[in-house]
Amino acid sequence: MSVLDVTFKQDLRETAKRLQPLRGSLDLDLKLEQIANFEEKMSAPDFWNDNEKAQGVISELNGIKSVVDQYLKLENECRDLEDMIEILEDESDEEMAADWSDSVTALKAAVDSFELQLLLSEPYDKNNAILELHPGAGGTESQDWGQMLYRMYTRWAEKRGFKVELLDFLPGDEAGIKSVTIMVKGHNAYGYLKAEKGVHRLVRISPFDSSGRRHTSFVSCDVVPEITDDVQIDIRSEDLRVDTYRSSGAGGQHVNKTESAIRITHIPTGIVCACQTERSQIQNRDRAMKMLASKLYELKIQEQKNELASIRGEQMEIAWGSQIRSYVFHPYSMVKDHRTQVETGNVGAVMDGDIDPFIDGYLRSQIKQEVQ
Repeated sequence: MSVLDVTFKQDLRETAKRLQPLRGSLDLDLKLEQIANFEEKMSAPDFWNDNEKAQGVISELNGIKSVVDQYLKLENECRDLEDMIEILEDESDEEMAADWSDSVTALKAAVDSFELQLLLSEPYDKNNAILELHPGAGGTESQDWGQMLYRMYTRWAEKRGFKVELLDFLPGDEAGIKSVTIMVKGHNAYGYLKAEKGVHRLVRISPFDSSGRRHTSFVSCDVVPEITDDVQIDIRSEDLRVDTYRSSGAGGQHVNKTESAIRITHIPTGIVCACQTERSQIQNRDRAMKMLASKLYELKIQEQKNELASIRGEQMEIAWGSQIRSYVFHPYSMVKDHRTQVETGNVGAVMDGDIDPFIDGYLRSQIKQEVQ
């Protein structure tokens, strides 16, 4: 009698079937050709003459290599597990069969994750992400909630191997933050984090309330892709108001002694971008201008989508003012995404950066809407 669970054998068969179309959509031969072309470019004597362009090539190459390596690893693991079936059924080794079942479960989860990664195919999904947090009304309570979300996104990025750069930081009056802007660098950073754009709501017993009352706090999260230099955005100097001030965040003594921090306001749209983490005013201005270009481009794309939706007669959700997720610490523990109904009772894990189930749920829901 076979020691292999029929359910796991069926799971493996289904997983193998899912890998076949993924190979086609991935266009593996083309990807391998792209890798060869990039490596040839990198071997050219003048490759490092333009450092920024070279870094862009390396980043794109690493992104393609990562996808190809992941797929080939999944394909090999699936083949190995299929080969083991006949051996295990002959030997009737229950311990080895249990290990095999665990491996099938792990493979299924890995294919789920890889499949989602391939769905990130919009033009700027692969780009770095600029993420901003702004607490709503509520003073210290909301500002503390902003600090908690800042920590959550930093932890999430670290777990994914992404790099986080602090661009602007305004501390709260007593605790927390008044605002923070970070750059999350890594392949598909924007593709994942665009799922987080909206208002995040917290319900808890406030540690700042001596009466121990329950408080509700709100923080808005805005996410835009970092736009590369090949995208041209016309920004007129007469449309800008530029203010300088002393930095308030981390960065050593230098940033706090000089008015090197820059705040740029785009008067026609009211968009404000600030940067204070570079050593010089010129560097901070360049950073802030790049952030402004990214936001203006995102605004342009959103206007086009809204116009198309108006022609179609669709009712578009007002994303900036929408409450996308609730985090309840009291009277019970739950985090629930209102767009997808994905929820969990493990609040601690979520605040430690375990937000992939919510991102996964949102991205898959968007794919379903496009199909419909």
